[in-house]
Amino acid sequence: MSPSDPSSRGDDDGPVASIEDVTFAYAERPVLEGVTLDIEAGTFLGLVGPNGSGKTTLLELVLGLRRPDRGSVRLFGEPAHTFDDGERIGYVPQQSAATERMPVTVREAVTMGDDGERIGYVPQQSAATERMPVTVREAVTMGRYPHRAVGRFSATDREAIDSALDRAGIADLSDRRVGKLSGGQRQRVFLARALAAEADLLALDEPTIGVDAESRERFYGLLGDLNASGLTIVLIEHDIGVVTEHATQVACLNRHLYFDGKPEEFVHDIGVVTEHATQVACLNRHLYFDGKPEEFVTTDALAEAYGTDQHVLQHGH
Repeated sequence: MSPSDPSSRGDDDGPVASIEDVTFAYAERPVLEGVTLDIEAGTFLGLVGPNGSGKTTLLELVLGLRRPDRGSVRLFGEPAHTFDDGERIGYVPQQSAATERMPVTVREAVTMGDDGERIGYVPQQSAATERMPVTVREAVTMGRYPHRAVGRFSATDREAIDSALDRAGIADLSDRRVGKLSGGQRQRVFLARALAAEADLLALDEPTIGVDAESRERFYGLLGDLNASGLTIVLIEHDIGVVTEHATQVACLNRHLYFDGKPEEFVHDIGVVTEHATQVACLNRHLYFDGKPEEFVTTDALAEAYGTDQHVLQHGH
């Protein structure tokens, strides 16, 4: 079993993440209210909801980047805000303006894991990554820094790096400069770095914005393969087609949690959308509907898009 295979890691008791009655606000503006959600080991969770619904905030709470105003968030059994085993987490944010402002070198940013930082911060695309003066192999090697003993990398480290490059399908790019790669290829580099770090949880915030369709398909296929091997994944994604095809659990959020269950149950539950939206666009590679919610429920657009029947379920919020 390869060193970068999550199934080779010891299992913790209980969920990977446990969110209990969490409320959070920015100043006086509530973003999350009374959210309770468990993420079990080996789950591929698709987190969906409209813009401004609190998805990114919830993910940041899970990763310990923020603290809830009320309620609790536990990560691998510990309070999320005190969790310091940072190599266990790979994080691909939606935007990386923060990394562009970071007054540190690439090496300094990555070696923060040695000092107990909670998050392995992995940008999707930015001016900073486009200028990275490192090769693919060097970037993936950075994932081994938290594991490295004093001195050079060991044979185990090198095996983990080679395995990560191979699993991410970028072994043939190992001598290429990261800054010269396409957006989709860079994503695979950052995933490989998380694999080299032997991450147990991979968190992604709309990672395929601005990536071409073919690269997008390959990227999500890789995520599916990684999840099948035992890696726990939390993905924020607007494309319900992607979520229902690859996720094993769906959570629909709009300040409150309106749905938590299986993807096939979620696509039936269009009441989640029709109760709160003023406009509905049904998309699965093609646009199947664009109009008012009350008109959407009278069509077969959902069935045509996802190959399922649709039902309206009402919610108490």
